[in-house]
Amino acid sequence: MKRIEEIVHLVESGEVQKALALVPDIKKNGSDEEKYELADHLYSWGMLEEAKELLEELAHRYPDEGEIRLFLAEVYTDLEEEENALAILEQIDEDDPLFARACLIAADLYQMQGLEEVSERKLQQAYEKMPDEPIIQFALAELYFSMGQYSKSIPFYEKVLKKEKTIAGTHIPERLAEALSLCGEFEQALPYYDEALQEKLDSRTLFGYGVTAFQAEYYQTAIEKLSELKALDPEFVPLYLYLAKAYEHEGQLEKSYEIAKEGIHVDEWNKELLLYAGKVALKLGKPDEAESWLKKAIEIDQGYIEALTTLSSLLLHQERYEEVVSCLEEVMAQGEYDPQFEWDLARAKHKLEMYSDALNHYREAYTFFKNNIDFLEEYGYFLIEEGDREQAKEIFQQIVRLDPGHIEAADMLLQLEE
Repeated sequence: MKRIEEIVHLVESGEVQKALALVPDIKKNGSDEEKYELADHLYSWGMLEEAKELLEELAHRYPDEGEIRLFLAEVYTDLEEEENALAILEQIDEDDPLFARACLIAADLYQMQGLEEVSERKLQQAYEKMPDEPIIQFALAELYFSMGQYSKSIPFYEKVLKKEKTIAGTHIPERLAEALSLCGEFEQALPYYDEALQEKLDSRTLFGYGVTAFQAEYYQTAIEKLSELKALDPEFVPLYLYLAKAYEHEGQLEKSYEIAKEGIHVDEWNKELLLYAGKVALKLGKPDEAESWLKKAIEIDQGYIEALTTLSSLLLHQERYEEVVSCLEEVMAQGEYDPQFEWDLARAKHKLEMYSDALNHYREAYTFFKNNIDFLEEYGYFLIEEGDREQAKEIFQQIVRLDPGHIEAADMLLQLEE
C-alpha cells in the first residue's frame, strides 16, 4: 500500500504529473487491494475512466463482491452510462446486505430517465428493507416533493427530522415548511419556518415564511418577515407584491401603494406590480395614476386580460366610451379575448348609440353571464329600450329564478306580462 500512499502524497503536494506516472505500474502489477484503493482515489480526483478500468477488472474477477459492483455502478452513473449501471444494480439480490443501497442508486437513475413510478418502486423496496434509515426516508420525501405529491412527502420529512436536520445540503425544517405550505397547511408550516430561520437567515426562507403567513391570514407576521427580507435583500422583487397586499389587508392603503411603487422602481417590467399599483391607486381616488400604471402593464403584455378589463372599467366610469371601444377592439383583433370585453363593449356602444352592435355584444356576453344578476338587469333594460319586450321578459324571468326575492325584477316582469 506504500505506493498508493506515495501517489496520494504527491497529489496532495501538487505534484500531480509525478503521481500519475506511478499509476500504470499499479494497474499492471499492483495487488487487488491496491487497485481498489487506487480506483477510490482516482474517482475522488475526477479521473472516472481510469477508475472504471480498474473496477471493471476487479468486478470481473470478483463477480459476487457487492461493494465493487456498487462502486462501478456509481462510476457508470457519473459517466452517464446509465444502462451499464442499471444492468449491474439489477443483478444485486434482494437478500444482499447492499440491496437497499443498490435500490437508492437505481432510483436516482430511473428518476433521471423520467421513470418516476419505477424510481418510487425502487425506493419503496429500499424502505421496506431499512425503514429507519434517514437517507432512504429523505430520498422518498424528495421524490414525492419533485413529483408535486407534497402530502406524501411530509411524513417522510417528519421521520428524517427526528434524526437529522440537514441531509445532502438540504435543510429539512425548511423543506418540510415548504411542503406543508404547498399543501395549504399554512399554520402548521410556520413553526418549521421559524426553526429554519434560527439555523440560517436567507432570502428564500424569509420569503417562504412571509408568503405562508400571508396565506394563513397572519398579515402582521407577513409584514414583519417580508420587511425583514426587504432590508436584507431589496432586489428580491417577488416580496413587494405580497408585502403590498399584506398592508392592504391591514387597511394601510397608502403604505401598500408606496411598497408597490418601490417594487416597480426595482423592476419596472413587473406587470403584476404595475397592475396592483393601478388597482390601489383607484382605491385611493387617483384615477390618472391608476391609468398610467395600467397602460404600462399593457405595454409590457398587450394580452394582459386583468389589466385590460381594469382599464376598461376605469374608462367606462369616466364615460370615455370611444376609448373603450378602440382599446378592446384592437386587442380582440390581435386574438386576445375575455367575456368581460363583450359586456364592456356592449355598455360603451350602447352609450355611443351604436345599438345594433351593442345588442350583438350583449348576446355574446349572455352566454357567459347568464347567471350574473347585474348583467341580466342591464341586458333586460336594454332590450326594453330596444322594444324587444318578449326577450326582455325572458331575461327578467331568469333573474327571478336566480333570486326569487328580487322585487324590482318581479315588478318589471309583471309590467312586461301585462
